[in-house]
Amino acid sequence: MFQITIPICYLAAGWLSGVQARSAKFDTPSRYSIPALTVGGLGIVLHAWLLATSIASDGGLELGITNVLSVTAWLIAIIALLAALRGRLRGLSAFLLPCAAVGAAVTGFGPQPDPTSTTRWELDAHILLSVTAYSLFSIAAALAVLMALQQRRLHAGRPPGWVSMLPPVEAMERVLFTTLGVGFGLLSLALFSGLVFLDNWLAQHLVHKTVLSLVAWLVFAVLLLGRWRFGWRGSKAIWLTLGGFGFLALAYFGSKLVLEAILGEQWG
Repeated sequence: MFQITIPICYLAAGWLSGVQARSAKFDTPSRYSIPALTVGGLGIVLHAWLLATSIASDGGLELGITNVLSVTAWLIAIIALLAALRGRLRGLSAFLLPCAAVGAAVTGFGPQPDPTSTTRWELDAHILLSVTAYSLFSIAAALAVLMALQQRRLHAGRPPGWVSMLPPVEAMERVLFTTLGVGFGLLSLALFSGLVFLDNWLAQHLVHKTVLSLVAWLVFAVLLLGRWRFGWRGSKAIWLTLGGFGFLALAYFGSKLVLEAILGEQWG
């Protein structure tokens, strides 16, 4: 039942956020604000309960692909709802919350691998850092796509349409690089904790995951350095963000799909 209720809550909150973004000024609330926050908050609470019952087991954590997607969606929903509190950013919620709805709908679907034992706090911390970093980079990738579409529509001289719900390009870039900066810090900690605390990671078929994650780390490092040193923005920032996210997605979900669905292996 919750797998239907939660996406409905997210979609309804996203629709209400979109309506208020188009009907009200950025710096003023509207009659849709409280309903959007209430419905979205209800979805987040129900989603947290669903995750707790789907992931936790006597043997550890069931971290199959769909459950990890659902955790990512939950974190995206939280950030989207926080964005709805800021007048200039509330339009982003209209685009992020439907993405969270899709992720919530797949919770627990498909075969789940053997639970990953998390009796060590180091492994708990590594998993938490990895999933949180991936969630932030997912949001950054979504922002990059929206910015690309926004710039293309504005440069083509077309009527604003849905673009009017988005913050100005400069505000979008600030949000993008803030998200990238926090995500980069968490990814750095996740890579360090994995290399230090995971035992026999070569025997666990994790080499490809580590290499791809390091490539993604380097792409994001170059982008953030270029932003700080040379003021990179626009298309360069968009494509580097999407490129780094592509490597990170391959590192986690691509490797996880091959290991679990084809090779029958398991890792956290």
